[in-house]
Amino acid sequence: MKSLIREIVKNIGYTDPNLGFETNSLCILNGINEQSPDIAQGVDVGGAGDQGLMIGYACSDTEELMPLPIALAHKIALRLSEVRKDGTLPYLKPDGKSQVTVNYVDGKPESIGAVVVAAQHDESILDGRNISEAARDEIIAKVVTPILPEELVRDDTKFYVNPTGRFVIGGPQSDTGVTGRKIIVDTYGGIASHGGGAFSGKDPTKVDRSATYAARYIAKNIVGAGLAEKCTVHISYAIGISEPLNIMIHTEGTGLIPDSELEKIVSSKEIFDLTPPGIVNMLDLWRPIYLKTAAYGHFGRDIFPWEKLDRVEVLKEKAGKLGA
Repeated sequence: MKSLIREIVKNIGYTDPNLGFETNSLCILNGINEQSPDIAQGVDVGGAGDQGLMIGYACSDTEELMPLPIALAHKIALRLSEVRKDGTLPYLKPDGKSQVTVNYVDGKPESIGAVVVAAQHDESILDGRNISEAARDEIIAKVVTPILPEELVRDDTKFYVNPTGRFVIGGPQSDTGVTGRKIIVDTYGGIASHGGGAFSGKDPTKVDRSATYAARYIAKNIVGAGLAEKCTVHISYAIGISEPLNIMIHTEGTGLIPDSELEKIVSSKEIFDLTPPGIVNMLDLWRPIYLKTAAYGHFGRDIFPWEKLDRVEVLKEKAGKLGA
Protein backbone atom coordinates (compact mmCIF):
# COMPACT_ATOMS: atom_id res chain seq x y z
CA MET A 1 0.00 0.00 0.00
CA LYS A 2 2.81 2.42 0.83
CA SER A 3 4.37 2.04 -2.61
CA LEU A 4 0.98 2.69 -4.21
CA ILE A 5 0.51 5.87 -2.17
CA ARG A 6 3.97 7.12 -3.09
CA GLU A 7 3.28 6.43 -6.76
CA ILE A 8 0.01 8.38 -6.65
CA VAL A 9 1.68 11.34 -4.92
CA LYS A 10 4.40 11.21 -7.58
CA ASN A 11 1.85 11.19 -10.40
CA ILE A 12 0.09 14.21 -8.90
CA GLY A 13 3.38 16.07 -9.19
CA TYR A 14 4.80 16.25 -5.69
CA THR A 15 8.37 15.30 -6.61
CA ASP A 16 10.26 18.44 -5.61
CA PRO A 17 11.80 18.25 -2.08
CA ASN A 18 11.73 22.06 -1.96
CA LEU A 19 7.91 21.95 -1.86
CA GLY A 20 8.04 20.50 1.67
CA PHE A 21 5.80 17.57 0.70
CA GLU A 22 7.06 15.03 -1.80
CA THR A 23 6.72 11.37 -2.59
CA ASN A 24 9.99 10.01 -1.17
CA SER A 25 10.00 11.79 2.19
CA LEU A 26 6.34 11.73 3.22
CA CYS A 27 5.34 9.65 6.24
CA ILE A 28 2.54 7.12 5.67
CA LEU A 29 0.46 5.83 8.59
CA ASN A 30 -2.07 3.07 7.88
CA GLY A 31 -5.09 3.34 10.15
CA ILE A 32 -7.57 1.29 8.08
CA ASN A 33 -9.64 -1.19 10.11
CA GLU A 34 -12.65 -3.40 9.53
CA GLN A 35 -16.10 -1.86 9.46
CA SER A 36 -18.04 -1.89 12.71
CA PRO A 37 -19.89 -5.23 13.05
CA ASP A 38 -22.95 -3.30 14.23
CA ILE A 39 -23.10 -1.58 10.83
CA ALA A 40 -22.00 -4.64 8.88
CA GLN A 41 -24.93 -6.76 10.09
CA GLY A 42 -27.27 -4.42 8.22
CA VAL A 43 -25.03 -3.78 5.22
CA ASP A 44 -24.02 -7.38 4.55
CA VAL A 45 -27.65 -8.36 3.88
CA GLY A 46 -28.13 -5.57 1.35
CA GLY A 47 -29.24 -2.71 3.58
CA ALA A 48 -28.07 0.88 3.33
CA GLY A 49 -24.75 1.65 4.99
CA ASP A 50 -26.07 4.81 6.61
CA GLN A 51 -29.15 6.96 6.98
CA GLY A 52 -29.46 10.16 5.03
CA LEU A 53 -30.80 12.14 2.12
CA MET A 54 -29.00 11.76 -1.21
CA ILE A 55 -29.42 14.34 -3.95
CA GLY A 56 -28.76 14.33 -7.68
CA TYR A 57 -29.14 17.17 -10.15
CA ALA A 58 -29.02 17.89 -13.87
CA CYS A 59 -29.84 20.90 -16.02
CA SER A 60 -29.66 21.95 -19.65
CA ASP A 61 -26.94 24.60 -19.17
CA THR A 62 -24.23 22.50 -20.83
CA GLU A 63 -23.78 19.47 -23.08
CA GLU A 64 -22.86 17.41 -20.01
CA LEU A 65 -26.09 18.60 -18.35
CA MET A 66 -24.22 20.31 -15.52
CA PRO A 67 -24.58 23.84 -14.11
CA LEU A 68 -22.35 26.14 -16.15
CA PRO A 69 -20.36 27.70 -13.25
CA ILE A 70 -19.06 24.40 -11.84
CA ALA A 71 -18.55 22.92 -15.32
CA LEU A 72 -16.28 25.85 -16.23
CA ALA A 73 -14.49 25.73 -12.87
CA HIS A 74 -13.71 22.03 -13.28
CA LYS A 75 -12.42 22.59 -16.82
CA ILE A 76 -10.17 25.45 -15.69
CA ALA A 77 -8.77 23.25 -12.91
CA LEU A 78 -8.09 20.49 -15.43
CA ARG A 79 -6.46 23.00 -17.77
CA LEU A 80 -4.16 24.11 -14.94
CA SER A 81 -2.92 20.55 -14.68
CA GLU A 82 -2.52 20.15 -18.44
CA VAL A 83 -0.37 23.26 -18.97
CA ARG A 84 1.81 22.27 -16.04
CA LYS A 85 2.38 18.72 -17.27
CA ASP A 86 2.94 19.57 -20.94
CA GLY A 87 5.41 22.34 -20.13
CA THR A 88 3.32 25.25 -21.40
CA LEU A 89 3.60 26.91 -17.98
CA PRO A 90 6.56 25.12 -16.36
CA TYR A 91 6.55 27.35 -13.29
CA LEU A 92 3.22 25.93 -12.08
CA LYS A 93 3.13 23.39 -9.24
CA PRO A 94 0.53 20.71 -8.40
CA ASP A 95 -1.85 22.63 -6.14
CA GLY A 96 -4.60 24.69 -7.71
CA LYS A 97 -8.31 25.47 -7.78
CA SER A 98 -10.79 27.69 -9.55
CA GLN A 99 -14.15 29.41 -9.15
CA VAL A 100 -16.47 30.92 -11.74
CA THR A 101 -19.36 33.32 -11.14
CA VAL A 102 -22.06 33.28 -13.83
CA ASN A 103 -24.86 35.82 -14.08
CA TYR A 104 -28.26 34.28 -14.94
CA VAL A 105 -31.28 35.99 -16.51
CA ASP A 106 -34.60 34.14 -16.50
CA GLY A 107 -32.82 30.95 -15.50
CA LYS A 108 -30.31 31.05 -18.37
CA PRO A 109 -26.58 31.96 -18.28
CA GLU A 110 -26.24 35.56 -19.47
CA SER A 111 -22.63 36.51 -18.71
CA ILE A 112 -19.58 35.61 -16.65
CA GLY A 113 -19.13 37.94 -13.70
CA ALA A 114 -15.81 36.75 -12.26
CA VAL A 115 -13.19 34.04 -12.49
CA VAL A 116 -10.87 33.15 -9.62
CA VAL A 117 -7.79 30.97 -10.11
CA ALA A 118 -5.43 29.84 -7.37
CA ALA A 119 -2.32 28.38 -9.00
CA GLN A 120 0.67 27.17 -7.00
CA HIS A 121 3.92 28.32 -8.58
CA ASP A 122 7.66 28.46 -8.00
CA GLU A 123 9.49 31.65 -7.07
CA SER A 124 10.67 32.38 -10.61
CA ILE A 125 7.55 34.41 -11.44
CA LEU A 126 7.59 36.60 -8.36
CA ASP A 127 7.98 40.35 -8.69
CA GLY A 128 9.17 41.16 -5.21
CA ARG A 129 6.91 39.17 -2.91
CA ASN A 130 4.00 38.87 -5.33
CA ILE A 131 3.27 37.15 -8.61
CA SER A 132 4.20 39.35 -11.58
CA GLU A 133 1.57 40.96 -13.77
CA ALA A 134 3.09 39.19 -16.78
CA ALA A 135 2.60 35.79 -15.14
CA ARG A 136 -0.98 36.64 -14.18
CA ASP A 137 -1.75 37.68 -17.74
CA GLU A 138 -0.12 34.51 -19.09
CA ILE A 139 -2.17 32.28 -16.77
CA ILE A 140 -5.37 34.05 -17.81
CA ALA A 141 -4.47 33.79 -21.50
CA LYS A 142 -3.36 30.14 -21.49
CA VAL A 143 -5.55 28.64 -18.78
CA VAL A 144 -8.75 30.66 -18.41
CA THR A 145 -9.50 32.23 -21.80
CA PRO A 146 -9.47 28.93 -23.78
CA ILE A 147 -12.16 27.53 -21.47
CA LEU A 148 -14.65 30.40 -21.25
CA PRO A 149 -17.46 30.75 -23.82
CA GLU A 150 -16.47 33.90 -25.68
CA GLU A 151 -20.04 35.17 -25.93
CA LEU A 152 -20.41 35.24 -22.13
CA VAL A 153 -17.26 37.28 -21.40
CA ARG A 154 -17.95 40.98 -20.93
CA ASP A 155 -15.75 44.05 -20.60
CA ASP A 156 -16.53 44.09 -16.88
CA THR A 157 -15.79 40.39 -16.30
CA LYS A 158 -13.27 40.26 -13.45
CA PHE A 159 -10.26 37.93 -13.37
CA TYR A 160 -8.41 37.11 -10.16
CA VAL A 161 -5.20 35.06 -10.14
CA ASN A 162 -3.75 34.31 -6.70
CA PRO A 163 -5.48 37.29 -5.06
CA THR A 164 -3.25 37.17 -1.97
CA GLY A 165 -0.29 37.89 -4.22
CA ARG A 166 1.61 34.59 -4.09
CA PHE A 167 1.05 30.86 -3.81
CA VAL A 168 4.45 29.18 -3.43
CA ILE A 169 3.65 26.93 -0.45
CA GLY A 170 0.84 24.54 -1.33
CA GLY A 171 -0.51 21.04 -0.98
CA PRO A 172 -0.71 19.30 2.40
CA GLN A 173 2.14 21.46 3.72
CA SER A 174 -0.06 24.53 3.32
CA ASP A 175 -3.62 23.43 4.07
CA THR A 176 -4.45 19.87 5.09
CA GLY A 177 -7.76 18.10 5.36
CA VAL A 178 -9.01 14.97 3.63
CA THR A 179 -12.06 13.67 5.49
CA GLY A 180 -15.22 15.06 3.91
CA ARG A 181 -13.38 16.81 1.10
CA LYS A 182 -15.12 19.73 -0.59
CA ILE A 183 -18.54 18.27 -1.26
CA ILE A 184 -19.95 21.28 -3.10
CA VAL A 185 -16.96 21.38 -5.46
CA ASP A 186 -17.32 17.62 -5.97
CA THR A 187 -20.96 18.06 -7.00
CA TYR A 188 -22.80 21.06 -8.50
CA GLY A 189 -21.06 24.16 -7.17
CA GLY A 190 -23.86 25.18 -4.83
CA ILE A 191 -26.59 25.48 -7.48
CA ALA A 192 -28.19 22.26 -6.26
CA SER A 193 -28.80 21.10 -2.71
CA HIS A 194 -26.51 18.54 -1.08
CA GLY A 195 -27.41 15.78 1.33
CA GLY A 196 -24.29 16.39 3.40
CA GLY A 197 -22.44 13.11 3.06
CA ALA A 198 -19.03 13.08 1.38
CA PHE A 199 -18.12 10.49 -1.26
CA SER A 200 -14.39 9.93 -1.22
CA GLY A 201 -13.07 7.15 0.97
CA LYS A 202 -16.36 5.22 0.95
CA ASP A 203 -17.15 1.99 -0.85
CA PRO A 204 -20.43 1.63 -2.80
CA THR A 205 -22.31 0.00 0.08
CA LYS A 206 -22.36 3.51 1.53
CA VAL A 207 -25.38 5.24 0.04
CA ASP A 208 -23.73 8.60 0.70
CA ARG A 209 -21.75 7.72 -2.38
CA SER A 210 -23.67 5.16 -4.44
CA ALA A 211 -27.17 6.61 -4.05
CA THR A 212 -25.91 10.11 -4.84
CA TYR A 213 -24.49 8.71 -8.04
CA ALA A 214 -27.83 7.01 -8.73
CA ALA A 215 -29.69 10.25 -8.10
CA ARG A 216 -27.48 12.06 -10.62
CA TYR A 217 -28.04 9.19 -13.08
CA ILE A 218 -31.80 9.56 -12.77
CA ALA A 219 -31.77 13.36 -12.99
CA LYS A 220 -29.45 13.36 -16.01
CA ASN A 221 -31.58 10.86 -17.91
CA ILE A 222 -34.74 12.83 -17.17
CA VAL A 223 -33.18 16.02 -18.55
CA GLY A 224 -31.50 14.08 -21.36
CA ALA A 225 -34.90 12.70 -22.34
CA GLY A 226 -36.22 16.24 -22.68
CA LEU A 227 -38.72 15.71 -19.86
CA ALA A 228 -37.37 18.73 -17.94
CA GLU A 229 -34.78 21.48 -18.25
CA LYS A 230 -33.84 21.18 -14.58
CA CYS A 231 -34.24 18.20 -12.30
CA THR A 232 -33.39 17.52 -8.67
CA VAL A 233 -33.79 13.99 -7.32
CA HIS A 234 -33.97 13.33 -3.56
CA ILE A 235 -33.64 9.76 -2.22
CA SER A 236 -33.69 9.01 1.51
CA TYR A 237 -32.51 5.86 3.33
CA ALA A 238 -32.37 4.31 6.79
CA ILE A 239 -29.34 2.32 7.86
CA GLY A 240 -29.80 -1.40 7.35
CA ILE A 241 -32.96 -0.97 5.22
CA SER A 242 -32.64 -1.74 1.52
CA GLU A 243 -35.59 0.12 0.01
CA PRO A 244 -35.53 3.94 -0.11
CA LEU A 245 -37.79 5.59 2.43
CA ASN A 246 -38.80 8.27 -0.04
CA ILE A 247 -38.12 9.48 -3.58
CA MET A 248 -38.87 13.10 -4.49
CA ILE A 249 -38.35 14.86 -7.81
CA HIS A 250 -38.44 18.61 -8.39
CA THR A 251 -38.19 20.13 -11.88
CA GLU A 252 -38.70 23.80 -10.91
CA GLY A 253 -41.67 24.15 -13.25
CA THR A 254 -39.72 22.96 -16.32
CA GLY A 255 -41.16 19.44 -16.49
CA LEU A 256 -43.32 18.19 -19.35
CA ILE A 257 -45.33 16.08 -16.90
CA PRO A 258 -46.01 16.71 -13.21
CA ASP A 259 -43.21 15.95 -10.77
CA SER A 260 -45.50 13.47 -9.04
CA GLU A 261 -45.75 11.43 -12.26
CA LEU A 262 -41.98 11.39 -12.64
CA GLU A 263 -41.77 10.15 -9.06
CA LYS A 264 -44.13 7.29 -9.90
CA ILE A 265 -42.02 6.31 -12.92
CA VAL A 266 -38.77 6.34 -10.93
CA SER A 267 -40.28 4.59 -7.89
CA SER A 268 -41.81 1.76 -9.90
CA LYS A 269 -38.51 -0.20 -10.05
CA GLU A 270 -39.10 -0.89 -13.74
CA ILE A 271 -36.24 1.42 -14.79
CA PHE A 272 -34.14 2.02 -11.67
CA ASP A 273 -33.39 -0.37 -8.80
CA LEU A 274 -32.54 1.94 -5.91
CA THR A 275 -31.71 -0.68 -3.27
CA PRO A 276 -27.98 -0.54 -2.40
CA PRO A 277 -27.22 -3.85 -4.19
CA GLY A 278 -29.41 -2.74 -7.09
CA ILE A 279 -27.48 0.51 -7.50
CA VAL A 280 -24.15 -1.32 -7.34
CA ASN A 281 -25.30 -3.71 -10.09
CA MET A 282 -26.98 -1.02 -12.16
CA LEU A 283 -23.87 1.16 -12.25
CA ASP A 284 -21.27 -1.63 -11.86
CA LEU A 285 -19.75 0.14 -8.87
CA TRP A 286 -17.35 -2.53 -7.62
CA ARG A 287 -14.94 -1.71 -10.42
CA PRO A 288 -11.81 0.33 -9.52
CA ILE A 289 -13.09 3.55 -11.12
CA TYR A 290 -12.80 6.03 -8.27
CA LEU A 291 -9.30 7.47 -8.62
CA LYS A 292 -10.48 9.93 -11.26
CA THR A 293 -13.17 11.28 -8.93
CA ALA A 294 -10.42 12.71 -6.69
CA ALA A 295 -10.10 15.79 -8.93
CA TYR A 296 -12.35 17.77 -11.28
CA GLY A 297 -15.60 16.62 -9.68
CA HIS A 298 -17.65 13.44 -9.55
CA PHE A 299 -20.16 14.53 -12.20
CA GLY A 300 -20.15 15.80 -15.77
CA ARG A 301 -17.56 13.46 -17.34
CA ASP A 302 -18.73 10.51 -19.40
CA ILE A 303 -15.94 8.30 -18.05
CA PHE A 304 -18.25 7.45 -15.14
CA PRO A 305 -21.17 4.98 -15.43
CA TRP A 306 -23.61 7.28 -13.62
CA GLU A 307 -23.17 9.76 -16.50
CA LYS A 308 -24.64 7.38 -19.10
CA LEU A 309 -27.78 8.45 -20.96
CA ASP A 310 -28.98 4.89 -21.51
CA ARG A 311 -32.41 5.24 -19.87
CA VAL A 312 -33.58 8.13 -22.03
CA GLU A 313 -35.75 6.14 -24.44
CA VAL A 314 -37.53 4.10 -21.79
CA LEU A 315 -38.22 7.28 -19.79
CA LYS A 316 -39.69 8.90 -22.90
CA GLU A 317 -41.84 5.83 -23.45
CA LYS A 318 -43.15 5.81 -19.87
CA ALA A 319 -43.79 9.55 -19.92
CA GLY A 320 -45.52 9.26 -23.31
CA LYS A 321 -48.00 6.84 -21.84
CA LEU A 322 -48.79 9.54 -19.31
CA GLY A 323 -49.43 12.10 -22.00
CA ALA A 324 -46.13 13.99 -22.23
